[in-house]
Amino acid sequence: MSWTDDRVEILKKMWGEGQSASQIAKELGGVTRNAVIGKVHRLGLSNRTTTGAAAPAAPKVEAKPKPAAKAAAKPKAEPKEEEVEAAPAPRPNLPARAKIIPAGQPLPPQPSANEISPEALAKVSEIEKKSKKIGLMDLTERTCKWPVGDPATDDFWFCGLPVQQGKPYCEAHVGVAFQPMSARRDRRR
Repeated sequence: MSWTDDRVEILKKMWGEGQSASQIAKELGGVTRNAVIGKVHRLGLSNRTTTGAAAPAAPKVEAKPKPAAKAAAKPKAEPKEEEVEAAPAPRPNLPARAKIIPAGQPLPPQPSANEISPEALAKVSEIEKKSKKIGLMDLTERTCKWPVGDPATDDFWFCGLPVQQGKPYCEAHVGVAFQPMSARRDRRR
C-alpha cells in the first residue's frame, strides 16, 4: 500500500471530521491503524479541529468551604462556577533531591581479565597505544570499532586501526572478543 494523494486527502478529511484511526484504516483498506497514526503525525495533523461538534465540557470543580473564622470576618459573594480554580494538592515535605546527571550508556559486556589470555592482553595494551583514537562519526567498515573508556566521558574513543577481514575489530581486539569457549573455561579454573 502506498499513500497516494487521494488516500491522503481522504485521511485528512476523516481525521478533521474526528474519525478514529481505526475507522480511517477500515475505510482506506490495506492499511493498519498504526500506519494511519504514523501518517497523521508525519502530516502534522495531530491536533484535531472540531467541525460543528461541541467541544467536551471541562470538568466542574467544587469550591472548598472557607474556615469559619475567615468567612465571618468579611462576607464575600460566591464565585461563579467558571471562576473557581482547582487548588493544587498539598505536597508532603520531602527532602530536596540532588540534581540527576544522566550517565552515558552502559558499557557493553566485556570479558574479565581472567577470561582473556595474557598474550592477548599484552597485545591489546600495545595496540591501544598505537590506535587512532577516533570518534563515533569517524568509524567506517574498515576501522576497528573496539570501544575504549566510558562513553559518558570525553576520554571515550574507538580503536580505529584497520579491521581483520570479515570482523568488526583489528587483529588484537579480535583476539580478545572472539575466544573459544573451552579456552575461557580453562582460564577461569
